[in-house]
Amino acid sequence: MDVLTVVIIAFGTLELLNVLTLYLAPGSRRGNALGVFRAYERSKQDPEVHALVSYLIDWVAGTKLIFIVLLIGIVITGSPATKVFSAIALIFSILTFYSRLYPAITQMDRAGQIEPRGYSRTLAGMIAGFVVVFAVAVVVYLVGYAAG
Repeated sequence: MDVLTVVIIAFGTLELLNVLTLYLAPGSRRGNALGVFRAYERSKQDPEVHALVSYLIDWVAGTKLIFIVLLIGIVITGSPATKVFSAIALIFSILTFYSRLYPAITQMDRAGQIEPRGYSRTLAGMIAGFVVVFAVAVVVYLVGYAAG
């Protein structure tokens, strides 16, 4: 099994765990669940707001599920070129976190709306780690492809 396939499977598995957490325990403090946001618990006091929050949680989980199923298809049937371009696409899509979500979560972190404090930096580091792993995997794969 090549390095890109391993990295795609690992990423897909982590995302699947996030989907399960969002669907089954959205208030958890693990994965992408909302337990770190103080407003999540407060949303439960207003049924209309909580209904919207729950809908958006399910929407995010459903979108992640679409990506997971696409990744499964790529792993099973994808050519080497498809896997390379898929990994590059994942790098760019993951990097979009820094354009809108990171500024928002940083602002919430500074305002004390997230527990634990500093979580925005932890999340940014984790996401940067995904980008680095995918980038290294693409380089390793392409070097191996060129050499072999």
